[in-house]
Amino acid sequence: MQDAPIENRMIRYRSAILLAVFISIFVLLSIFLLTIASTMGSERHTDNKSISIENKAIRGKIISADNYVVSFSQKHYRAEVNRRSIDPKKKSLFVTLFSIYSGMSEKEILKKFEDSRKRRVVLCKNIDERMASDLKSLGYKLSKLDVFRPLNPQKPHLVFGLDILPNSETRYFPHKDLLTPVVGYVRTNMNNAYKTPKGIKGLEKHYEDYLKPEVNGLITGKSDILGTPLRDGKSREIKRVDGMDLHLNIELDFQRSVEKVVDAMKKQIAAQEILVAVMDSKTGKVLSLATSERFNPKKIKKKDMSALNPSFSEYPYEPGSVMKPLTLAIALENNKVRLKQPIALGGKFKVNNSFTIKDDDYFKELTPKGIIMYSSNIGISKIAWMLTPQELYKGWKKFGLSKKSGVDLSRELSGHIKLPDQLKHKLHSATMAYGYGMHANFMQMIKAYSAFNNNGIAVKPKIVNYLSDEKGKLYDVDNGVTSLQACSAQTAGIIHDILLATVNRGTGTAAQYDGLLVGGKTGTAHITKNRKYIDAYHSSFYGFANDQEGHKYTIGVFVIKPKKVYFSSHTAAPLFHKVVDKMVKHNYLVVDKSLATEHLKKRADMRKKKHDAYVRKIEAYNKAHGIE
Repeated sequence: MQDAPIENRMIRYRSAILLAVFISIFVLLSIFLLTIASTMGSERHTDNKSISIENKAIRGKIISADNYVVSFSQKHYRAEVNRRSIDPKKKSLFVTLFSIYSGMSEKEILKKFEDSRKRRVVLCKNIDERMASDLKSLGYKLSKLDVFRPLNPQKPHLVFGLDILPNSETRYFPHKDLLTPVVGYVRTNMNNAYKTPKGIKGLEKHYEDYLKPEVNGLITGKSDILGTPLRDGKSREIKRVDGMDLHLNIELDFQRSVEKVVDAMKKQIAAQEILVAVMDSKTGKVLSLATSERFNPKKIKKKDMSALNPSFSEYPYEPGSVMKPLTLAIALENNKVRLKQPIALGGKFKVNNSFTIKDDDYFKELTPKGIIMYSSNIGISKIAWMLTPQELYKGWKKFGLSKKSGVDLSRELSGHIKLPDQLKHKLHSATMAYGYGMHANFMQMIKAYSAFNNNGIAVKPKIVNYLSDEKGKLYDVDNGVTSLQACSAQTAGIIHDILLATVNRGTGTAAQYDGLLVGGKTGTAHITKNRKYIDAYHSSFYGFANDQEGHKYTIGVFVIKPKKVYFSSHTAAPLFHKVVDKMVKHNYLVVDKSLATEHLKKRADMRKKKHDAYVRKIEAYNKAHGIE
């Protein structure tokens, strides 16, 4: 019976223990629930770090008419880490994984940590976007593996990991020297340890204000343990706005073809430089602007220095005989010349005791049309003397001489023409009439000649077609220079026909192209040095090429200091023909077969006439000398 009281005491003891455990659990659970309720009902006070993450905007692209990217920018990054944040026990793991992701050797990485004075270690620079993304992923994985530790034990949630930070913006030119120096080049600017490109020449410079980045993106707010911004409604974001893109009128495929032709001709005639331009006569769209002097904008060398300044707009020169059609147009505008009235020539004309005007070929007399066709200096001088100095001056200004053409390059030198007071002297008005004693640049002459193929309107050359922003919105740009009403449509039509005749039967026959309407004027001009004419020349050919389908183009060829042969009829005019041939192959011009047949017949008839005239001369000579 004694066992029963003992058993009862054991039961009561166990019950007390169970009750105590239950009460404890209940109390703890109540405290937990109250804590949660209190936390949920009150404002949280965390030590999350406030951060600002900048998203650097980049420079706009330059894009060709056939959608090739001519130049573009990429951001580059650097990878750095706080040496103290790496757990010493896991440093080898950090080094191994970083080596795998970055491609650097472990030895190279460990060497970065040798300087103990540096808290932050820059592991690598100039990382592209893809590598930067991979290393950001690595940083997250390293954090998950607890490779990084808090620097302050009082704030265990603040851990500094692997940082991938923007380092620079780099400009790329994937097609190397193609379309240079038109596209231009850039230099690097340093701004708060961040490198950015800035346009120095060409399109890169002219459109600097449009190409450069608009607004850097920015996110501000609290961050999580990995430094990622918390999108909790309190964060603030400014959208990044990149620079605008330039869209050109030039197709790279055609540009490349023209540059090859230019390079071959330079080698053939040993010229210092050759320039070519192809422009739509109605719209001013520049379809090609090529030079033999090009460079790789990414790797500019000392030998490239002379090529950095585009000669298209920065090389004023005395154009020579290509000025003659402009002078005749001014005389026609002022009703000072009759087209059918011959003008006496004679081979030489003495202006004063110290200056005599000479023609290369002897003609007793020529009509104004013949004066252009056979390039008579005497004839065009006499036409200029029919005009007042003011009429000459105003006329040349209307064609855009001594004014900027408006071509969208970084710099343009306007050249000069003589003032009316100077043109009172017969010597000055005469020499200017055939392109001496004045200076013009290549693009000014292209603009002036477009008037003869566009009803008298000299159009402004346009390399860039339009601009676009990242939303796809398109913009036009106006630099303040306009097209010019150089002469009346009637006068332009007369000169147009004379230029056709110059190619068909005059000094420009090497530019002929069967099945197309080709007109133009040759020009061969002495070069001055120290105010004296030297044994060096410029040769040029400006004109047009049209087809029967309505395509109309102004084309210019300018050869600087050819050494082997310098007459434009043997240099610039044949190159003009080659450029037209490339235009046909690239479908800018369509050859008319019936017109081609007509051209062939006319040339055959002309050869027969020349042959018959030669035979008659021989027969007359033999008869006069009794030769049978």
